[in-house]
Amino acid sequence: MDSDYNPPGDPLVVLHEDAEVLLVDKPAGLLSVPGKGAHLADCLLARVQAAFPDALLVHRLDRDTSGVMIFALTPHAQRHLGLQFEKRMTRKTYVARVWGVPVEKTGTVDLPLIVDWPNRPRQKVDHETGKPAQTDWRVLKDEGDTARLRLYPHTGRSHQLRVHMLSLGHPILGDPFYATGPARAYPRLMLHSEELRFKHPQGGRSTKVRAPAPF
Repeated sequence: MDSDYNPPGDPLVVLHEDAEVLLVDKPAGLLSVPGKGAHLADCLLARVQAAFPDALLVHRLDRDTSGVMIFALTPHAQRHLGLQFEKRMTRKTYVARVWGVPVEKTGTVDLPLIVDWPNRPRQKVDHETGKPAQTDWRVLKDEGDTARLRLYPHTGRSHQLRVHMLSLGHPILGDPFYATGPARAYPRLMLHSEELRFKHPQGGRSTKVRAPAPF
């Protein structure tokens, strides 16, 4: 996967900026942080720091996922936000398009996840050694062969939404790791971080920032 890294040249899209925090709309196909080797140096963190030298990392999105990502602009904000992510005080909302249409309109997936070591970075469900992971989901639109869903993760495990949707029998469209056949034949992973709610590091007010899904 790494050898074909060809990040998009999209300009930086700033959704919100103040003295403490910066929120941007990450394009699909761009790493959040640099990978190993010079060919994986281009990433959202590097692009953000080129424009905002004080920007500090708080969390990540998968390379193939687009949407809202928050950076801290002060060490205080980084600690404050880091604690919110750690204690699951932030609320993240995603939009996904999946293969097939779930029978139910809403549901919850509660399946523990762990890295599938021989096939990393793939993750897998493991009831003995996996870490707890929960995702609420809701159907937004029946598209016939596919469906548009809104996803509400309670935990932030690697590839959580992708594996949880696969476990329902509805892999996310365009997923290079978990989708097969026609479900895979899409130009990108159809997963987008649509909204982030957090307590502002300055004063603690509840703040939400959105970026509409590009698909």
